[in-house]
Formats: sequence, structure tokens, C-alpha cells
Amino acid sequence: QPDDRGLIGDVPVLRVTRRGTEAVHFVTAALEPGAEVRLSLDWERRFDHMQQHSGQHLISAVAEQMFGFKTTSWELGRQRSVIELDTPVVTAEQVRALEESVNEKIRDRVPVTVRELAADDPEVETVRSRGLPDDHAGPVRVVDIEGIDSNLCCGTHVSNLSDLQVIKLLGVEKGKKNKTNLVFLAGNRVLKSIEQSHSTEKALTSLLKNGPGEHVEAVKRLQSSVKLLQKNNLNLLRDIAVLIARDFKSKPAPKQLFVLHRKEGDSEFMNIIANEIGTEETLLFLTVGDEKEAGLFLLAGPVEAVENLGPRVAELLGGKGAGKRGRFQGKAAKMSRRGEVQALLQEFISHQNPGA
Repeated sequence: QPDDRGLIGDVPVLRVTRRGTEAVHFVTAALEPGAEVRLSLDWERRFDHMQQHSGQHLISAVAEQMFGFKTTSWELGRQRSVIELDTPVVTAEQVRALEESVNEKIRDRVPVTVRELAADDPEVETVRSRGLPDDHAGPVRVVDIEGIDSNLCCGTHVSNLSDLQVIKLLGVEKGKKNKTNLVFLAGNRVLKSIEQSHSTEKALTSLLKNGPGEHVEAVKRLQSSVKLLQKNNLNLLRDIAVLIARDFKSKPAPKQLFVLHRKEGDSEFMNIIANEIGTEETLLFLTVGDEKEAGLFLLAGPVEAVENLGPRVAELLGGKGAGKRGRFQGKAAKMSRRGEVQALLQEFISHQNPGA
């Protein structure tokens, strides 16, 4: 269970941890030794942890009673909690039956009590436990859910199952080593989840212009439309790439350097242009994406030239890339520096052809 937070006087507590028998508090400022202070607890955080922890005890106990599923570990997360059950499979029917049973016990208002036993008390051996820490000292705490469960535990708990309000089992996930993770919410987290889901539902209703029951079908139709548009767009880009290359090649005296930037496009678009133009004699510098932000680049041409210039081009564009066989491509973070790259390439060609 996560630690408590709050104030010591007016000094915030950042973290609490245990070292042996002492609770060590990490605070934002020094405190005067021996001073009398008022302690203020973050009750919302504490009560949330109480609900989740008592909920875990209840779910674990009932899961073992109903199906023989033993709990091997659990995690109290910030958004949801997970119980690791020692079984490879938990069916949907079992999840539903378990949820119904634990909520029935919440409605029965079963008391939850805490008692202390000496560490050498024989009763300790009869209580459900995963063992005590090696540095444990003093008595041990036993948390009892009347008629349902007795468990060694140092966490904070509700005094009655009715304080849990409700438990929602969100389903199961595959765990490690043939185990199953059972995901759950308890108490106020259920209410917050419903509130968030309702808010999302309202937003989708507004965007999709239909009722909640039609949301899934509406999204499926949108996905199909987007896939078709993407396919058509890709075909158009391919056609444009071919036309750009043919236009360049049709000119009476093709240049040794071809530079092109297009906002719309992708790696395939640039490679089609390079394939169509040919890179044996021409050095190509192609970019796609936002002109002043990030995008993609391709440097293609004679193998030796690309090997020499590729890393320098990537550095100028504030990006990273890799290449082989006369092509060097990657991501660029500073597309606004394309002019500097073009100047570098023109200078390189001038040195290669001093009489040109």
C-alpha cells in the first residue's frame, strides 16, 4: 500500500518509508526537534487506499473460497489495482460471479476489525499471510473481515465493508508464469471512472452526431473512410512522384543536383522520385514535412558522395539517419536549415567539377 501524505505543522510530507521499527518522513523543510506540531492527513488519499486495500482482501478471500484461486501478489496503482491470482485462466463467468458475490457482502455491511497478536502466538500460523518482513519487530496486526477472512496486514482498512460502496472487476490480463492478473476498482474510483466514461461518451455523441449505442459503428465507418482516403492519397502521391521525376528528366540538360521539398509525403514518395530519376549521376536532396519544424529527408546519389555527405546532412538538420548503397535517410528536427544543406551539396559538386 502506498504511504500517507499530509502536513507536519505547515511543512508538506513528500514521502514516508519504514526503516526497521521507525517511520521515516521526508519533508520539504527542516523541523525543530521537540516542537509541538499538528499533523494533518491527506484524508482523500488515505481513504482511497483504505477502499482499495480492503477491497483486495475481500476479493482475494472470496476468489479463494469460490474457485480455489490463491492470491500471490497485488498492486495498488494510481488509477486501478491488480491482484495476481495463481491460476492460468479465469473465465468471464467466474469474473461475473466473483463480482456479484463481493458486492453482496458489501451490501451485507460486514464489519472489518483490526487486532494485534504477539509474533509467537500460535494463532499467527492460522492466519492468511505471505510472511513477515525479515526486520519485523513487535506485535503483528491481523485484519478480520467477519466470517470471511483473517489476514496479516500492516495497511489501513475500512471499518465496515459498506464503506467500500461498490467493487467493479474490470477483467483479467495474462500474468507471468501461468498466473492471471485481475483488475479492479473499489469505492470512489468506480464513481470517478463512471464520471470519466460519461464525459467521454458526451464528447463522442457531440462529435459523431449520434447516440452512445451507435458510437462503435460510427467509428468503424470513419476508420473505413480514413483507410480508403489514405489509399487514394498514397496512389496520388505515387503519381505525383513519377511526374516530378519525369519532368526533371525531360529537361534538355539535367542538373547534377535535384532539390525538392513537399509538405505532404513520406519515405516511399521520396524513394519513388529517386528511383525514377536515377542516382548514378544526379545527387538528390528530398524532404517532406513541416517547412519550419520536423520531417523526413533523403539524400541519394553516387555511393561515395552519399557516404561522405549523409552524416553531415543529418547533423545540419538536427536529426539522425542511416544509409547504404547510395541512399541516406532519416528524421530531421530542423527543416528550416534545408538551405544550408543545399549550399553544402552545391559546394561539394563544385569541388567535384571545378570547370563546371
